[in-house]
Amino acid sequence: MDWNKLLSDKRLRNTTRSQSNLDQRNEFESDFGRIIFSPALRRMHDKTQVFPLINDDNTHTRLTHSLEVATLAKSLGINLCANPKFTERINHRDKDKLVRIIPEILSSISLCHDIGNPPFGHFGEEVIAKYFEGYFNNMKITKGIEVVTKDQEGDFTKFNGNAQGFRVLTRQQILQDKFGLNLTFGTLSSFLKYPNLSTEIVQNGYRRKLGVYQSEKEILNKIREETGLINVRHPLAFLMEAADTISYQLMDIEDGFNRGLYRINDIYDFVEKNGNKSVVELFMNMREKEYNRLDLFNKDRTAIVKFRIHLIQIQINHALTKFLENLDRIESGEYMDELVYDDEKGGIAETLYSFIKDRIFTHREIQSLELTGCSVIRGLFGHFVPEIIERPKDERTKRLWSMISQSLRWLVELETGKKELHSIDNYYKLRIIVDFVSGMTDKFALSLYQKLEGIKIN
Repeated sequence: MDWNKLLSDKRLRNTTRSQSNLDQRNEFESDFGRIIFSPALRRMHDKTQVFPLINDDNTHTRLTHSLEVATLAKSLGINLCANPKFTERINHRDKDKLVRIIPEILSSISLCHDIGNPPFGHFGEEVIAKYFEGYFNNMKITKGIEVVTKDQEGDFTKFNGNAQGFRVLTRQQILQDKFGLNLTFGTLSSFLKYPNLSTEIVQNGYRRKLGVYQSEKEILNKIREETGLINVRHPLAFLMEAADTISYQLMDIEDGFNRGLYRINDIYDFVEKNGNKSVVELFMNMREKEYNRLDLFNKDRTAIVKFRIHLIQIQINHALTKFLENLDRIESGEYMDELVYDDEKGGIAETLYSFIKDRIFTHREIQSLELTGCSVIRGLFGHFVPEIIERPKDERTKRLWSMISQSLRWLVELETGKKELHSIDNYYKLRIIVDFVSGMTDKFALSLYQKLEGIKIN
């Protein structure tokens, strides 16, 4: 791999940004600013991390989670750039400026790594994919109609928030063109956790999921041409993934603790039963130093914070070490694992994830609210999809169409050259519906669903 190409500061459209004496930011620092000020990022403040539709300000949302991931990723980037073996190895033309490039890219892609997630978290992704599987099959069986081409079907039946996020960044935040935020190739290529179209999915590794829609195929090809990455993940995407896993595991555990689902000793007891020998030893030492020796005042609350701080540092160091050890395999496309997971069974990340599945995901409150989210998302698609696809000239359809945000309708006009709903092909009709619904906050989705169902008026 050529790291000079991997860290390309070129853009889809030549930038009109003025680099005056008053603005000394590089292009990657400009990317961060573009993402920070985007409406899509703001909407993440009311999107589910784990606990949907709650009014507890102390529990993480997608936005607070993403801010923490960006912080951890930046730490990884700074530590990486301080490693002389790495900086010598990649032979970058601006070696002395790497600390203002790599940490900034990692901050940016981590900040927006969930920007395409629909309402109600990852469960919402499954609901969308299953809805379209059912809709397409029903149209084939009952009406003999192929709604979209086979290649296009995968964009909906394999819906993934990462592919939607790529569309948000490269298309949606428009002014008067269809280049979205017009981020650098270095940032965009690093963002691609799954660097492939639905037609390029394979069964294992980081190509197992959809990463780019057919509507953004041209942009993917430009990124591949500029960076030289063909179906190979950008190395920095591994570090973003590590920061994400570290953050969501530890903060999900802290959220569950704060909501009273368990006590700190329950975590230690679980690890003692399920972790491998070295992990059990580590956690028992933590229990002695970070819990048993604390004063009684606010003991459990203090202990869970110390628990999080201590494990973040351990896992950050572990991820960076594995990245450097496996860099040759990462660059060749042979390395497919997550950096935070150990080769030995029962490691820290594996054990913590087992605890989350056992004590959080199965909790009645979460499952009940996920069912609510399922009804809301399916209900919204049930109103918009059949009407817009099958009855585009009906009066009710026109009213539904007018409810979709003007900016999304402008985008489809830019992409297709068509303004009237009945003249737009089915793929882009579905594309705009998915853009609209997936961009909603949890509470807006619930409110709109209730209005369309006649449950409430205002």
